[in-house]
Amino acid sequence: MRIVSLCPSNTELCAYLGLTDQLVGVDDFSDWPEQITRLPQLGPDLSIDLERVKELEPDLILASLSVPGMEKNIEGLDKLGLSYTILNPNSLEDICNDIVTLGGLTNKAHEAASLSNRFREVMKQYKEISEQIPCKPEIYWEWWPKPIFTPGKTNWLTEISELAGAKNLFRDVELASVQTDWTDVVNRKPDHICLAWVGVRQNKVNPAIVKKRPDWEKLQDRPIHVLEEWLYCRPSPRLLTGLVKLAAILHPERYPAFEGEDMFLEK
Repeated sequence: MRIVSLCPSNTELCAYLGLTDQLVGVDDFSDWPEQITRLPQLGPDLSIDLERVKELEPDLILASLSVPGMEKNIEGLDKLGLSYTILNPNSLEDICNDIVTLGGLTNKAHEAASLSNRFREVMKQYKEISEQIPCKPEIYWEWWPKPIFTPGKTNWLTEISELAGAKNLFRDVELASVQTDWTDVVNRKPDHICLAWVGVRQNKVNPAIVKKRPDWEKLQDRPIHVLEEWLYCRPSPRLLTGLVKLAAILHPERYPAFEGEDMFLEK
């Protein structure tokens, strides 16, 4: 089967189902697993070269609406008469369902059911552990430093925080992404600060920027964790790996140790 993926989360979903070898083209931002970097790049996920997609003669096009503006890709696919499947998960359960959906489309139903069940077992295990933690720390997640963006209630990081024995500092805001200011963050008094800047490599995230903000002295005893954006900012199965890593950081005495980023991939 010839598969084209139009966003990183879909590309990563293919990797978890062992479909990487069937990918024939990906968006410019797909960067994992390493072998897909040799594939034809079809443009940024908000501006895919749809004529090139058509030239690849795909059997399956995996589209998305996870970022505002992706509607243009869908409209273009329709104009070209190309069929597609939209995967647009907003929660860990949605990701489990998408695994099953993709498995059904690619003759991988058995593998998809097995992987989805493994994910749900981990989610159940972490939920049970979290429920036994009496005092849950509050996490300030920073997605972007200027202006400040942080996930709200309807984002998967609220769910991941809860499963990791913590609380999202902005869980009271009924949005997926919240634009706020540093004064608001300081007034909410987070216990941990997690920096995962969208589209920025981990080694380029600079905690010194946070420490130079007004009233930093009020939070200076709070730990800052610089985390991989690809484990927390993309709605792919890698979020579960991010959960396992976060839980091990926050409560190493309660949760299993983190075994590495490929812990859920088939060996």
